[in-house]
Amino acid sequence: MATKSKKKAKTELENNESPTDEAPVMMPTEEEVPEPLIEDLPGVGPATAEKLREAGFDDLLALAVMSPGDLADQAELGEAVATKIIGGAKKMANIGGFVSGGALLERRREVLKLTSKVESIDDLLGGGFETQALVEVYGAFGSGKTQIGHQLAVNCTLPLEEGGFDGDVFYIDTEDTFRPERITQMARGHGLDPEQVLSRIHVARAYNSAHQMLLVDEIKRMSKGLNVKMIIVDSLTSHFRAEFIGRGMLANRQQKLNRHLKDLKQLADVNNALVLVTNQVHSKPDAMWGDPTKPVGGHVLAHASTFRLYLRKAKGGRRIARLVDSPNLPDGECVYQVTQEGLRD
Repeated sequence: MATKSKKKAKTELENNESPTDEAPVMMPTEEEVPEPLIEDLPGVGPATAEKLREAGFDDLLALAVMSPGDLADQAELGEAVATKIIGGAKKMANIGGFVSGGALLERRREVLKLTSKVESIDDLLGGGFETQALVEVYGAFGSGKTQIGHQLAVNCTLPLEEGGFDGDVFYIDTEDTFRPERITQMARGHGLDPEQVLSRIHVARAYNSAHQMLLVDEIKRMSKGLNVKMIIVDSLTSHFRAEFIGRGMLANRQQKLNRHLKDLKQLADVNNALVLVTNQVHSKPDAMWGDPTKPVGGHVLAHASTFRLYLRKAKGGRRIARLVDSPNLPDGECVYQVTQEGLRD
């Protein structure tokens, strides 16, 4: 009887032990916590999720940075539904609030830098052309704007350890200046397979400003399954300048241009990509001294650009690139040349 009573007491003691007395409970690690999906948003069912994906919205960040009206138009939803979806995406993606400077610095570590393979240009830009930025390159006809676009498109396909992004490029050509033959020359200049490089550069010809703006939405739809790391628009202002003539149409032109730039910057942020736009120039006849060459686009483009590079020709086939504006780098100039193999010091 005494033995049975001891066994019973032992069994009751084991049953009444608290979890703290047992083996430690394994908490799920970060890898075990699944990332939230579009279907997890409030009010989003399978049909709505399919609409959002067909419109090019694959993740929460892409939804969180949209405006209700734009999302409603692109995904064919009601504006009230779009507002609710955006609000939920902002909460789940954890954006929209204030963060400390240290946290922002940590987030900036995700920024990549694309080499131009020209040491002087890379030094001027603090190591190369960075992602999550809109870089404007402007200059007179023949100054080499398109050459920089072609060279960076090739370099973007390079592996990360060689200063590239190992990514795909979307090239919006508004002036019929893209040449696959030039890409082939530059690829061979770096010992790359031209066919592989060309397969990662996706080109579209824009025939007017409305088409140019629609192509940005097309990039969102086509980017599924691609590592989009660079978007090039050559040139940004050509169609806008030709279609919106006179002071009476200036406000409308600037409004559309501003919208276009916001959409491009959104692509850069969502994909951690680089946006490079080339820009035309005009001369100020009332300039009494200094360089009368000014970029088209006015203050709208000036404020939207993260970095601005001014290109001009020099003697002996050389080119001069001047850093006009940057959020963290001093103004400066560098000299380089354009050869058959590409840009060189």
